[in-house]
Amino acid sequence: MGSPRRETGSPDLTTPEGFGAFYEEHVDDVLRFVTRRVADPHLAADLTADVFLAAMGSAAGYRPGRGAPVAWLFGIARNVLAGHARGRARESGALARLSGRRLLEAEDVAALEERIDAERAFRALAERHAALSEPLRAALDLVVVDELTPAEAAQALGVTQATVRVRLHRARRALRSVVPVPDVPGSRLEATR
Repeated sequence: MGSPRRETGSPDLTTPEGFGAFYEEHVDDVLRFVTRRVADPHLAADLTADVFLAAMGSAAGYRPGRGAPVAWLFGIARNVLAGHARGRARESGALARLSGRRLLEAEDVAALEERIDAERAFRALAERHAALSEPLRAALDLVVVDELTPAEAAQALGVTQATVRVRLHRARRALRSVVPVPDVPGSRLEATR
């Protein structure tokens, strides 16, 4: 499911250097998160940029003591994707100041298409669990797919850890009634029990 995240502690998001290092450390995690949910490489690149623009805009409100930076980013990513899905055009002051965005080069499109193809299996599974309610899917995706702990998922969703655990239990039970879900000892799904 990708390489393990390299959490390096509390990032300093108030300086260009600190935010740049934070971006480099987490851009692949966010891009994987987005490409699992959209199929167009240009849209995936735009939404990933929107996530980091939103993070830059709310960097002053980031509280390292509340959890892992990637959980904070995934919370932002969920909001950006939800806003896009509802058809709301998100325009921020930072985006308006960007006058000359470079277009994706052919090799950038090819690389994003490869990532999207690699995530097709996930999208097929997502279709199979489409019967789950949005709160159940969100908790399951953050813990099983995005590899957050239940505590980190709770932070990203803005709910308690107990709520996340209940949602995980209900999602597993619902998936078992639709699709057989094997109990694999040591698996990420097993670890959420």
